[in-house]
Amino acid sequence: FKIPKSNSRIPKTLNSKIYAKITKKLKGNKMRYGEEIISNFDVKKDLELWQNTSSNDYFIHITLPEFCALCPRSGYPDFATISLSYVPDLLVVELKAIKLYINSFMHRHISHENAANEIYSTLFNALKPKYMELRADFNPRGNVHTIIELNSNQSGQTSYNIQKNTF
Repeated sequence: FKIPKSNSRIPKTLNSKIYAKITKKLKGNKMRYGEEIISNFDVKKDLELWQNTSSNDYFIHITLPEFCALCPRSGYPDFATISLSYVPDLLVVELKAIKLYINSFMHRHISHENAANEIYSTLFNALKPKYMELRADFNPRGNVHTIIELNSNQSGQTSYNIQKNTF
């Protein structure tokens, strides 16, 4: 594998692990522990799930305000707040693991729609919740503001009766 010269562009098709290795060699610096953890994160292996020990139906609301991915066309960064709400069945996601999963998108070239759908599908398939909804609210760029919303009732994956309280 040939390392590009420092003034050349890194190809868009690189995954985050290769990108991290190239960046490390170009900078001549050792990766910091956070960069290494994020670049080596494997969702199939590292997404830690815990047993739900409650028999109650309850909502878990998680807000991840620092989502970042790269535009597949321009390479510019896209930022978003990811909001996840779900009613667990047998499993819940460990919070540090979901943070690392979301941060693993940082060096990926992926559209808003594909990022939101991938996050939703990955978490839904891993957790198998009674109900799940995800909202990806992307910061405006180029005078365009995008919000992607998914929920398991709408997609036909569940038919959970939603009765939310406003706090």
